[in-house]
Amino acid sequence: MRKAFLQLHAAVFLAGFTGVLGRLIELNEGWLVWYRMLLSAVLLLLLMLLRKQTIRIEKKYLLRCIGIGALIALHWVFFYGSVKYANVSIALVCFAATGSFTAFLEPLILKRRIDLTEVLLGLLVLLGIYLIFHFDVQYKTGILFGVAAAFLSALFPIYNKKLIQHVPVSALTLYELSGGWLLLSLVLPFYLQFSPATKHLPSLNDWFWLLMLALFCTVLAVQLSVNALKKISPFTANLTYNLEPVYGIA
Repeated sequence: MRKAFLQLHAAVFLAGFTGVLGRLIELNEGWLVWYRMLLSAVLLLLLMLLRKQTIRIEKKYLLRCIGIGALIALHWVFFYGSVKYANVSIALVCFAATGSFTAFLEPLILKRRIDLTEVLLGLLVLLGIYLIFHFDVQYKTGILFGVAAAFLSALFPIYNKKLIQHVPVSALTLYELSGGWLLLSLVLPFYLQFSPATKHLPSLNDWFWLLMLALFCTVLAVQLSVNALKKISPFTANLTYNLEPVYGIA
């Protein structure tokens, strides 16, 4: 259990840099996530081949991995949309609502009793977010994007909790990243109609930050957090991610 918590906190620490890096990368949120998922999938595949890890999974789990990858892709689009339309601080504070959504969604999806303590903690987090933002309407779009990102972020650890019993962590991460990239490739042209981009190709600086984002904040962080789910509940994991604003804002 101690190892799982150390892995989780390491993942949260790395995730704390995602908002800052998203601000440094001069691409709109759609293209940013598209490149992030592509680079992450390629880097992870190369690492798996070098380590001679299996990339095969049973067909019955393939569609589930792709579906979870789609949730991750949408979560990242909304998260970086919040960063772009508001700022890093607002995106990270909204992200803290993830634990609140998990308190209700985890019992529903995993078919267990609702824990009143989890619900109370979740409601306290929502109250805190409301007190921070209820008077500030200038970042309305960014806040809405941030809350949508938090809702989606609550879902994929719950579904991953089921899959990690049957699929190796690296293979699971690879197919989720690949599935998310594939879905984003299909919907990005339509999304760009809503949020037009003035820049489609990364600059040299963008490539550097994208590589950092892909290698450390995605490949490494995602595998650490998924590994932790073997011992830790999705609610505990998502509640721990409330520390992300501490790392990201600091």
